[in-house]
Amino acid sequence: MTTGSDHPASEPKASSPTASASLLSGPDATQPATRQPWLRWIYLALAIAGGVLPWLANLDFIRSHGAAFDLGLFVQLANANPAAQSLSRDLAIGATAVSIWMVSEARRLRLKGLGWVLLSCLTIAFAFGCPLFLYLRERRLQELAAQRH
Repeated sequence: MTTGSDHPASEPKASSPTASASLLSGPDATQPATRQPWLRWIYLALAIAGGVLPWLANLDFIRSHGAAFDLGLFVQLANANPAAQSLSRDLAIGATAVSIWMVSEARRLRLKGLGWVLLSCLTIAFAFGCPLFLYLRERRLQELAAQRH
């Protein structure tokens, strides 16, 4: 037996910023979710590290294997042994799942800049794009919380 609150039709829809803001509440709809203002800055710092550190390795790869970025060789080396295969597959599956969530979450919150985030995941590094998305998401959640008050 289900209660009225268990029924999907009773959940608020994100049809407006006000409705989106109502999605920010905790389990008790009368208690707003607590926002951590410092959290977005941690995500931004991780985005910067996630952009710099992988590209330092990419530059080492370019220096070691020719003047251009040879994608075929890069993929071959990323699968050169079982440890590398494990990391490559782990990243591919995890990044795919998180990317699907990012698209869904961006739509739910009406978050701007998703295209840039997804492009940066492909051209810079997923380690840059994912924390950048989390930074933008936190900023948007703070905006929505401010609109409620």
